[in-house]
Amino acid sequence: QVQLVESGGGLVQAGGSLRLSCAVSGQTFSRYAMGWFRQAPGKEREFVAADNWIGSTDYADSVKGRFTISRDNAKNTLYLQMNSLKPEDTAVYYCAADTSKAYSLSTESNDYDYWGQGTQVTVSS
Repeated sequence: QVQLVESGGGLVQAGGSLRLSCAVSGQTFSRYAMGWFRQAPGKEREFVAADNWIGSTDYADSVKGRFTISRDNAKNTLYLQMNSLKPEDTAVYYCAADTSKAYSLSTESNDYDYWGQGTQVTVSS
């Protein structure tokens, strides 16, 4: 069983920055494909960023150039650095793990088999 715990959310003014963390249990974290998703009130969950075990990354167009996904395999932790935040970035942010396809950079939530509980990010204007 793999467990994911997000942290780092909060309230920030537009233009500010936050760094989200996702602590992952499991002895083979380095071989997991990982992703960040978000869900705003009244909207469907959407893809934000993905990272695979060889360090390739992918981003939603809406966050390219502002967000950076990274991982520290020694700490079993995934990060999402969010800069130049906008009010439309307000959402609950979830990290997710695909434990079966290490090379994946999937943008589809159904491809991920483990999820965290989410952390709230609120950006005020």
